[in-house]
Amino acid sequence: MEAGKTENTRPRPLTDLHTGLTAEAVRERVQKGLHNADEGIKTKTEKQIILENTFTFFNILNFVLAFFVLLVGSFKNLLFLGVIFSNAAIGSLQGIRAKRTIDKLSLISAPKATVLRDGALQSIAVHEIVLDDVMQLSNGQQICADAFVRQGEVEVNESLITGESDPVLKHAGDKLLSGSFIVSGSCLAQVEHVGRDNYANRIANDAKYIKQSHSEIMHALNFIVKTIGFALIPIGLLLFGKQFFILHDSIQDAVVSSVAAMIGMIPEGLILLTSVVFAVSVIRLSRYKTLVQDLYCTESLARVDVLCLDKTGTITEGTMQVDEIIPLEGYTEADMAQALTALVGALSDDNPTYNAVKAHFAGESFWRARAVVPFSSARKWSGATFDGRGTYVMGAGEFILHERFDALRAQTEAYAARGERVLLLARADGAFAEDKSLPADVQPIGLIAISDKIRAEAPQTLRYFAEQGVTLKVISGDNAVTVSNIARKAGLADAENYCDATTLQTEEEISAAIEQYTVFGRVTPQQKLQFVKALKANGHTVAMTGDGVNDVLALKESDCSIAMASGSDAARTVSNLVLLDSNFASMPQVVKEGRRSINNLQRSASLFLQKTIYSIILGVLFIFLPASYPFEPIHLTFVSALTIGAPSFVLALEPNSDRIQGNFLTNVLKKSFPSALTMILGVLFLCLFQQQLGLTQEQVSTLSVIVAFTVGFMLMFKLCVPFNALRGALFGIMMLAFILGYVLFMDIFSLIPLTASMLFVLIPLLLVLIAFMILSNHFMEHIAEQHANRFFSSKLFQRLHGAGRKRRGA
Repeated sequence: MEAGKTENTRPRPLTDLHTGLTAEAVRERVQKGLHNADEGIKTKTEKQIILENTFTFFNILNFVLAFFVLLVGSFKNLLFLGVIFSNAAIGSLQGIRAKRTIDKLSLISAPKATVLRDGALQSIAVHEIVLDDVMQLSNGQQICADAFVRQGEVEVNESLITGESDPVLKHAGDKLLSGSFIVSGSCLAQVEHVGRDNYANRIANDAKYIKQSHSEIMHALNFIVKTIGFALIPIGLLLFGKQFFILHDSIQDAVVSSVAAMIGMIPEGLILLTSVVFAVSVIRLSRYKTLVQDLYCTESLARVDVLCLDKTGTITEGTMQVDEIIPLEGYTEADMAQALTALVGALSDDNPTYNAVKAHFAGESFWRARAVVPFSSARKWSGATFDGRGTYVMGAGEFILHERFDALRAQTEAYAARGERVLLLARADGAFAEDKSLPADVQPIGLIAISDKIRAEAPQTLRYFAEQGVTLKVISGDNAVTVSNIARKAGLADAENYCDATTLQTEEEISAAIEQYTVFGRVTPQQKLQFVKALKANGHTVAMTGDGVNDVLALKESDCSIAMASGSDAARTVSNLVLLDSNFASMPQVVKEGRRSINNLQRSASLFLQKTIYSIILGVLFIFLPASYPFEPIHLTFVSALTIGAPSFVLALEPNSDRIQGNFLTNVLKKSFPSALTMILGVLFLCLFQQQLGLTQEQVSTLSVIVAFTVGFMLMFKLCVPFNALRGALFGIMMLAFILGYVLFMDIFSLIPLTASMLFVLIPLLLVLIAFMILSNHFMEHIAEQHANRFFSSKLFQRLHGAGRKRRGA
């Protein structure tokens, strides 16, 4: 039998509550696979991460090209491999770092279980639990396997499973779901499901499908890769054939120039730059205790226009607080405060409401308790009898006053309508009976209004997203009125616009409601998933926060998912971001990092795509032109290093929190295409009029390299405007590096000195090219605004670059 499979066709035999399972019975179950094997969602292995980052299409292609260059003995033209190794190393190291961090986080948060075996209680790891084990459960413990209560009674918080934060009372025979927590009481419970049969794992397993990243930058890069992939090899082969068979170049010259054309088409540095930029974002965000598990998720969050929030863990802290005490006629707040201080000093209850009262009335009391009755789910109250003071109790008014509570019902319902829970404080002259029942003369003193504690940083964080144009949706398993009032207290705009999700039955109703309402209560895990799907179907980019197993499906489906470290392991594993301190206040910083990454990458990517565009067009043209391709790989390495590589990295890491506007590829192309076109015209002029100008092939190559540098510097100048100290220094250093490289390392870069005849051609040509580039830039800006965005959002482009959503598979 597979691990975790249990026999559900008949009731399980009851385990002896005095001895528990014997060691032999445990061994038998382990051999049969009836143990609580770890069925959590696994991270990739380090080997998988390394292989995925090493054997990419561009990397394999570059290795093949390097092999041919090596065969013809042109060793200096192998320098382009440095970028390939760097790209693979950065991607692998970052992936491994994220894997190790999340694995450590899961290990640290893994709970232990206390089981009864061979007549003694033992503490064991969760995965060692076997079917029919008897677990001892008490306050604060997490239930690690589905079970049913055999003895005792407990209150259970199932918020990580159902989203409902109100404790649920469990008696003997009631089921306990894995992933929930014991709020109060203690019990012995027998395990009835293990491994993948556990309720929590059944939900988590539904999330085990491949989630396609929704990064526009990645989609744009994929579009570039596919486009180049179709064109690169045929262009290279045709160019080699023309130069070797038609122009009768040597095998070395034909190979080197063909490889140069193909290398120029590959924007391998752009992929490296993207990895570096997002890797730096990961490092920066780690300072804000944010774990990034997907390099591109900061970009996704920066583009989000709808953010779905879970109430617990984001808006609230998961604890309660006293909002107000309301003395009844004949009593004062001081009377109530004195009695409550004495009560919390005498009692040892451990539930959210008691802890809230204890935190609020934490002073010292000199009242001496003679008898104490702790809270129980059956009584719904707790209290103490004090020497010379009488008996004081607090709890649910209906259980303390019974039918007399009707006189206070309207008043308490008014507070309940605001999303608050109401406790009653009451007093009696007499003492508790022997059966711990209340005295007969109990009289009400006042009310205590309690609510979920709002995170101190929540209002500021919610305000930030509202100012950034992000629509907020609060989705919770709690009562809709309660959630609405909590959201209003936290400063959420339109919080009074709420909906009870139990009224939504069809997909059409869900699709309409998610656009109309701001707050949703009584939401099931499946409905959370439907909400996210409906928002995406309506054209929104959706982020989702959550911490429980009930959030896993919606987290997986969202464009960017954010989990709290204090939540379930399944939620952390499927999420793009994990807030290690479970503090939602980190989110604005994540958005700023995404904006810095995208805006700077758009600027730097223009430098890379300039080279790719002119290399592709020149490669195609030189198949038909009666001239040799003017560049060698070493030429393009020299040009790329100074006009693309170093400048792009500096520009990409600058601070930049501007709002993202337009399509990534549109913004890049409108900057890069004019310079690429200028470069093409300059090189074509030199090659087509080589004989008329009296230039040798070496002179044409050198002049073509200078033209490439000039055009590259013009584009860099445009991207550096407005200049600051860093950009000014960058531009000056790159210019100086070119001059020094040309003068001192001429032979290494296969260049020759400038002659008078070369200068006679070069100077007027550069003046014309500068003027042409200025005009083409103005023209391209106008064209891009009118047509480019329309194309890059078209269905054709979506199909070409694979941005369409994949259907969820197994």
